[in-house]
Amino acid sequence: MLARRFVSAWGIVAFLLGCLSAVADDWPQWRGPTRDGVWREEGILNKFAAPQLAIRWRQKIGPGYNGPTVADGLVYVMDRQVEPQPVERVHCFDAATGEPRWNYSYDCVYNQVGYQAGPRAAVTMDTGKAYSLGTMGHLFCFDAHSGDMLWKKDLNAEYQIQMPIWGIAASPLIDGQRLILQIGGKHACVVALNKDTGTEVWKALDDRAQYSAPIIIQQAGQPVLVVWTGDAVVGLNPTDGRVFWREPMKPSQMPIGVVTPTVANSRLFVSSFYDGSLMLKLHQDAPTVERVWREMGIDEQHTKGLHCMIGTPILAGDFVYGVDSYGELRCLNADTGERIWESLKAVPKARWSTIHMVENGGRIFMFNERGELLIAKLSPQGFEELSRAKLIEPTRDQLGQRKGVCWSHPAFANRCIFARNDKEIVCVSLSAM
Repeated sequence: MLARRFVSAWGIVAFLLGCLSAVADDWPQWRGPTRDGVWREEGILNKFAAPQLAIRWRQKIGPGYNGPTVADGLVYVMDRQVEPQPVERVHCFDAATGEPRWNYSYDCVYNQVGYQAGPRAAVTMDTGKAYSLGTMGHLFCFDAHSGDMLWKKDLNAEYQIQMPIWGIAASPLIDGQRLILQIGGKHACVVALNKDTGTEVWKALDDRAQYSAPIIIQQAGQPVLVVWTGDAVVGLNPTDGRVFWREPMKPSQMPIGVVTPTVANSRLFVSSFYDGSLMLKLHQDAPTVERVWREMGIDEQHTKGLHCMIGTPILAGDFVYGVDSYGELRCLNADTGERIWESLKAVPKARWSTIHMVENGGRIFMFNERGELLIAKLSPQGFEELSRAKLIEPTRDQLGQRKGVCWSHPAFANRCIFARNDKEIVCVSLSAM
């Protein structure tokens, strides 16, 4: 295996240019510090000053579906190159200046994987380590600052993965000393490894892999690992992989669940493109669940509720807000699944049309697939747009249709947004100061 690593001569620089602050928050994993799509920093602007956001810095990268993550003044992202030979790459940049800090490259041929534009899973940071997971199951643990490789594993070879049509996509999850992965291995849909050594702690489930990232919730006074697999939504004991509860959700055509399970007020919600939505009640006297409702349209073009594709919905109060199969922004009654309203203003209607939504201070920052950033409010009364500006241009590697898309989830940290397309990664200040 070819391996190349570059470490820049730059040392750790001071946080500059007003983008970073002493009270800044990191975005060290998929969907933020607690994997819930909430950006908790204060001092964020309420309205954009111009139709085009001012770029703080930009750096060239290659194609990839995975979104940036940010920790300890560093930004991580992955991409893929096919010439002179196919490789996946892990990049680390300085968060304040964009200066390259290190990168690592390894041979990676995509076998029987559709949509070959690059890695899917976001790099996960924890206690000075960076964990990257590639499309074909190459797992690496790096020293987050130096880029030195601490250990690696070929999960496909070790666990005989029944490779999903789009490859491995669920971002690694840290829970204590465990690194938890959904990979779809033989008798090992989910595996937990020692995060310091890579040694197996446990493996569980005979299910097919899904693309949805696992999460940890608190239920009945204890932690529960929630994994949406290709066959069911499952609650596991994170210490040993023992099954607490299981709700079947067999796909009608293929496993296609991308969104992360959304949890609030003892409810758990998932939604997929072909198979609609499922709402569960999380019992709090014991780690068990019951189905509240299941809604599935005639097909992905004729839907009443939500058939989500890429963007994870928001579960707030008694309502669900999400993007349907063709970009329709909708509000559902969380108790019944009944649609309350629909808006086509946030993103142009198209198959798989996408918005990534992040909550901040009572507002929603919405990054749509046209590369626009919106500030909005969502309520049972409707969608209220407060401001909109262009952030980054769509590119064609992720999807060749409609002049390209921006499908990667951005990171929000240090009062900035970090976003990527198939050509570059950019940083924009969103500070109100």
